[in-house]
Amino acid sequence: MQSKTLRRLLAALLLLLLAAAGSTASASVLVLVHGYLGDGQSFQRAGVVPALEAAGWRYAGDWRAGADGQPQRVGPDVRGEQIVYTVTLPANAPLALQADWLTVMRNAAARQHPGQPMTLVGHSAGGVVGRLSLVRGGAGSVTHLITIASPHLGTERAVQALQATDNRGLFAPFRQIVTRQVVGGGNYDAIRQSRAVLVDLAPPTGSNLLGWLNLQDHPDITYDAVVRNTGFRMGGDILVPAWSQDLNQVPALRGRASVIPSPLEHGLDADDARLILERMATRVAAS
Repeated sequence: MQSKTLRRLLAALLLLLLAAAGSTASASVLVLVHGYLGDGQSFQRAGVVPALEAAGWRYAGDWRAGADGQPQRVGPDVRGEQIVYTVTLPANAPLALQADWLTVMRNAAARQHPGQPMTLVGHSAGGVVGRLSLVRGGAGSVTHLITIASPHLGTERAVQALQATDNRGLFAPFRQIVTRQVVGGGNYDAIRQSRAVLVDLAPPTGSNLLGWLNLQDHPDITYDAVVRNTGFRMGGDILVPAWSQDLNQVPALRGRASVIPSPLEHGLDADDARLILERMATRVAAS
């Protein structure tokens, strides 16, 4: 607990130094994309948005699907030069549908801030959704993609979850009982309802989503991959191996991405705000 508190204090200090130095872009929009079964509050709960606000960014709300099928923003009406949004995507839907919603939402956000470059930050599956949105919908105002612990080459955990919740076969009832006891009834139901997402997060083959996506032309923007390498594991985190988090392992992006090692576990952390701002500052300095 003490080490985590110290890490948060150091992160806060570094964020203040970044803000004081004015090292981020003078006019930028950040769009934060949640991961598997997350929502627009994921970055809030983890402390990422508060840390960005402490560094001078202004939170302008959460984009989500409205009842009329159009994107709507829930939050304050904020304008300025350093704006951050979250999005809430249909978390149980296939990744292609989530990506199309993200395209609509980021385009709506861009209309609120004409001429300002946009950085997409995707955590876990959100990083794959971000790439898919860029490939299917074009870059638009996006000039920078940062992914955090994202399974760009899939994860066997998705395959295991699919197998554990498969209700077919002679032993399916027994498997269902055991799995419910291990993961909990609510988690089991959530996994069952999101099988389309898990299928999309399986390792790439010649006939699945990642197999297709990883061979497509990607926009000519800058790419950064935050790769978790946790303590005793040093090969990724508990959900996604490090090589799968590395954008340079994607055939279409080989040699085009920077890799930023992070000693944290898979989940978001307030320290991720520091990594985001450092990468944005680096890209601005290099441009």
